[in-house]
Amino acid sequence: MRIVEGNLVAPQDARFALVAARFNDFIVDRLVDGAADTLRRHGVAEERLELIRVPGSFELPLAARQVAAMGRADAVIALGAVIRGDTAHFEHVASGCASGLSQVMVEYGVPVAFGVLTVDTVEQAIDRAGAKAGNKGAEAALATLEMVSLLPQLQA
Repeated sequence: MRIVEGNLVAPQDARFALVAARFNDFIVDRLVDGAADTLRRHGVAEERLELIRVPGSFELPLAARQVAAMGRADAVIALGAVIRGDTAHFEHVASGCASGLSQVMVEYGVPVAFGVLTVDTVEQAIDRAGAKAGNKGAEAALATLEMVSLLPQLQA
């Protein structure tokens, strides 16, 4: 059986767009730092990184779509934090964000990592942004590294 899989070595010319929400920025900034640090540690040069800020997680898919449509990056890392409140707003934002980002990835063939926290409490968000549960921004960056190296192999 032939096994095809990506690795965590960034191609030298690969460009990465970090699309990050400003809402809940005290959490999202930690995700951005984790993603950027991970990419740098895996050989991505600073000039190959672009940070794009949007108002909130609901707006992430539109910015990701524009990045993909314009060919601005080989991968997009979407970063945000949606924290449950007392209303159904959480479900609408989280669902719209997830389905929109998935649609961008499939439509444009550009890897889009889902580094959006969907949590019940601020404490859970802090844990997933670098405390007890690791940094989900860093994990999203690793996923894009792997996908960027995998896709050319699938075309061969």
